[in-house]
Amino acid sequence: MRKLLLISAGLMIVGMVSAQDLSSIGKPNPLTINGSLSFNQIGYGAIGIDSRRDPYTFFASGNLTFGFYGWSVPLSYTYSNQQGSFSQPFNQYSLHPTYKGFTGHLGYTSMNFSPYTLAGHLFFGAGLEGTVGKIKTSVMHGRLRKAIQPDTLNPEKAVYQRMGYGTKISYSHESTAIDLSIFRGKDLKSSVSFEEIDSVTVKPEQNLVFGLTVNQQLFSRFSVVIDFAMSAITQDTRLGAQDLVANKFFGNFGSIFKANSTTAFYDAYKIGTNYTGNGYTIGVGYERVDPGYRSHGAYYFVNDLENVTLNGSKSLFGGKVSLSATGGVQRDNLKGEAINTMKRVVGSGSLAYTPSNRLSLNSSYSNFQTYTNIRSQFVDINQLTPYDNLDTLDFKQISQSVTLGGNYVLLQSETKRKNLGLNLTYQGAKDEQGGLEQSGGNVFYLMSGNYSVSFVPTKINISGSFNYNNSQTAGITSEALGPSLSFSKSLKENKMNLSAGASWNQSRTDGKSQGSVASLRLGGRYVLKEKHNFNLGITTVKRSTKSSETAASNFTEFTATLGYSYSFSKSDFFSKE
Repeated sequence: MRKLLLISAGLMIVGMVSAQDLSSIGKPNPLTINGSLSFNQIGYGAIGIDSRRDPYTFFASGNLTFGFYGWSVPLSYTYSNQQGSFSQPFNQYSLHPTYKGFTGHLGYTSMNFSPYTLAGHLFFGAGLEGTVGKIKTSVMHGRLRKAIQPDTLNPEKAVYQRMGYGTKISYSHESTAIDLSIFRGKDLKSSVSFEEIDSVTVKPEQNLVFGLTVNQQLFSRFSVVIDFAMSAITQDTRLGAQDLVANKFFGNFGSIFKANSTTAFYDAYKIGTNYTGNGYTIGVGYERVDPGYRSHGAYYFVNDLENVTLNGSKSLFGGKVSLSATGGVQRDNLKGEAINTMKRVVGSGSLAYTPSNRLSLNSSYSNFQTYTNIRSQFVDINQLTPYDNLDTLDFKQISQSVTLGGNYVLLQSETKRKNLGLNLTYQGAKDEQGGLEQSGGNVFYLMSGNYSVSFVPTKINISGSFNYNNSQTAGITSEALGPSLSFSKSLKENKMNLSAGASWNQSRTDGKSQGSVASLRLGGRYVLKEKHNFNLGITTVKRSTKSSETAASNFTEFTATLGYSYSFSKSDFFSKE
């Protein structure tokens, strides 16, 4: 496999040399520079409680891109004085130089070969992608995770350093596209101390994955997509290699992959066909992922799953109505080794209706299991600064989802525009722990209505909305509701913008009020010479809660944000003026 990597990289380098536009050498202005810098400061104060954050915080960021005779090298940085936010000014860095059809990846980066092989896993190393004629080649090599040395009190917390490398070769011509990928991951046994490690739970692994993707267009209207992968996982490489014949394919890789008694082999594949007619599309799909399937090149796989689906879409009445639907059968416990087996009919569908230029309606339904970030709009309404929830992740497994939406233009003239919108969402979620469904589950109702009016000559925009959230979890009903109002006006040929906003919302649990939050926001932005951007924001948030022994019943927080950003290019520094 190392030879394959070297050959792939060599072909790319040859292609890059042959692709260089040598005629550009000697021409004026070979160097290009562009980028941007920004600096934001936040002041904070509180009345009624102890300060919950530093009185002064700053965020600095920027990016810079150098270009020279067609080569492009981008750089970027982010820095903050918040404790715990960054361990060093340049915590993770990467370079992505490009030249025509070639792109390099250096530092902390990620690449994609296929959904079942290398699929967006962050690594520290190097990668290269390039196209020579009808062949596109991608190669990578790097560290997938750092080693964590064992703790004498918690030896099971140790982690081996994991390295990975792989290549993908793609062929594309007219109606045919074929991708062949190989990826290998291996834990370094020498990266942790054996004396203190818990050898029962912490074991060095080895993984080799082979992937094949075919996309073929037939007879102009019929298409076939095949995505297939085979993964071999050795769960403990400390054991001696054995001449196992359980899988003859992986036996062809010689010293690249040595199997032993802890080696397991898995398959995953997805096949889909589609036929496109006059105004409609119909297709059939099949997906199967073996129990236990995984790859070192991806963070997570939904395995032990089989799906058979039928999908279709149709456009009616001159495009005013659009229909799409997918339905099928899903089951797990493919090998019959688990105690329980899940079988169910799954489906999703959407309907969009646009009877006129003023009215549009849409609806959708789904009961596929997916991972979705359920984020209440009150999170944004009640936050003090745009930086409060940068690291917030609230993933739930959604079983059913229903959405209804509509938008109606009440008035549209040269001087005034009025718009009315309504959105309703229902989501039913259930959690799993250790592969077992937990009792209770979650149900979410999200409703919002909004009205906006724009006065074109004066460049004034006014909008109002009302939001309502209802969450039912473990027999407890939580609600949040309230209105919000915003105003904005542009001045000086859109170089200056003034804005104001106010909101109030109340939270309740099982019908009893738990408190309210009122906020007032003022902001301004000014653009100088199209390159300098100044912004100022002032926010006041007053929170009223039920009095308790551990929390203040009423308190107010204030923030002031002052920011500056500057965008530049080479001409700013080398102008002849």
